[in-house]
Amino acid sequence: MRGEAHEREGWFARLSPDHRREYGRRFGRALEETLDRGWGSCLLRKSENAALVEQALRFFDGERYALGDFVIMPNHVHALVIPMVDRTIGSILKSWKSYSAREIHQREGLSGSFWQRESFDHIVRTRRQLDRLREYIAGNPVKAKLSPGEYIVCQPEWEEAQARQPTEPEVPGTS
Repeated sequence: MRGEAHEREGWFARLSPDHRREYGRRFGRALEETLDRGWGSCLLRKSENAALVEQALRFFDGERYALGDFVIMPNHVHALVIPMVDRTIGSILKSWKSYSAREIHQREGLSGSFWQRESFDHIVRTRRQLDRLREYIAGNPVKAKLSPGEYIVCQPEWEEAQARQPTEPEVPGTS
């Protein structure tokens, strides 16, 4: 699978920005709709499992990254995060995924894969993109027709998230 993912990334990198956007519109929408229909085990619908994921997200906030908006859906998570200078998105995701998978497997008496191997991450380059992603995160439970208690959503003021980062990152939309 690693080789296939690497090949896909190389192929995708050769696409023009317009073709990448079109790919995302065409195929990203299908994945979103599948997730919103509640496919999969939906172990995060259980409040204790969702709370465990929330704990993992918040644990190193202000130390390894600045955590912004997030939503924990029954079968997936969306989060905005600013890594600290010496951290990568990959290392942050690995920490979140390994801890939460181990704890939920233990709690549920399960084994095997819990999270998908790959994630869909994006670099936010403008304030407009940031605002659009924040809106998407906030609206995801409504779009999926979830009831209160079936998800966890957090929307701190973006400036608060940035203030928790001790280094001075480039602020989207201000350069």
